[in-house]
Amino acid sequence: MLSGKIIGTGSYLPDFVMKNSDFEKLVETNDEWIVTRTGISERHISTGMENWEMGLNAAQNALEKAGVKAEAIDFIIGVTVTPDYFYPTLSNIVEAKLGATNASCFDVAAGCTGFVVGMDIAWQYLRSGKAKKVLVVSSESMTKTLDFTDRSSCVLFGDGAGAMLFDSTESGGIINTYTMCEPDPEGLLACRALKPNNPFIKERATIFNDLSDTHLRMGGRDTYKFAVRVLPKAITKVLEGTGVTLDEVKYIIPHQANLRIIDHVTEYLGIAHDKMYVNIDKYANTSSATVPIALDEMVGKGLLTPHDKIIFAGFGAGLTYGAALVEW
Repeated sequence: MLSGKIIGTGSYLPDFVMKNSDFEKLVETNDEWIVTRTGISERHISTGMENWEMGLNAAQNALEKAGVKAEAIDFIIGVTVTPDYFYPTLSNIVEAKLGATNASCFDVAAGCTGFVVGMDIAWQYLRSGKAKKVLVVSSESMTKTLDFTDRSSCVLFGDGAGAMLFDSTESGGIINTYTMCEPDPEGLLACRALKPNNPFIKERATIFNDLSDTHLRMGGRDTYKFAVRVLPKAITKVLEGTGVTLDEVKYIIPHQANLRIIDHVTEYLGIAHDKMYVNIDKYANTSSATVPIALDEMVGKGLLTPHDKIIFAGFGAGLTYGAALVEW
């Protein structure tokens, strides 16, 4: 049975770093308030770089580490909720800039769960034999969606990109994936896109009546409740039927949204805190990019050895959630 093995990882973070104390000039907050509630100390912010440029840098990084030419890629899966254009897509632009002349490509938008969903799709192509090499690249400019007068949300996010290159393999690699979605009729996590503006429209209907602008809106308390409920479920579900136990998993890489969420899930599962990889203090929430950024950082630190079992787990707008179990 074919699968997909990670052969290259890459990431990119903008140079500009905004510390918690910098927010004191914008909203009524301080470092202690932010750290105690989120675990975040600082975040990287793009000060002009396009979203696709960050993704391109991460993709190039992954290819360089793998020693693979762009022409060898069969599929590029772009993952973003903050595109520069509706079309061409992130993957279209990365394909052109990389010179991946033999690749088909498309984008995935599944909120902060997007990279896990991208991995699931890549796995289907690889295990069916339709592709030999698939590049999944996430790039998120979350700060361009923020209302910097809303202290409850503007301190939570950062910008960045991450990528993974998968190769077809007959052993190891992706063992299983699990993805799910729950209805979000109230717009718990929502960000308005384009609004109708042609002269013939009498009424401008929206399913979320309070979204009068294009800023991110989030119900923090209910998001927390959703996350601590579904993350353990996703981690448990992805192990089912694999013969792999939670004790055999060396690391869980959770979506980096809030340290309190990660700590709660750690305690709920009864696992050691060092099994959960955390870097939210340095990068904040980069949406779908948190997972590949974290993995690339772990690779750089030499934390992984062959045959280690890893779980990637995420949750986000939609309301989506999911996990992927991988043998390194």
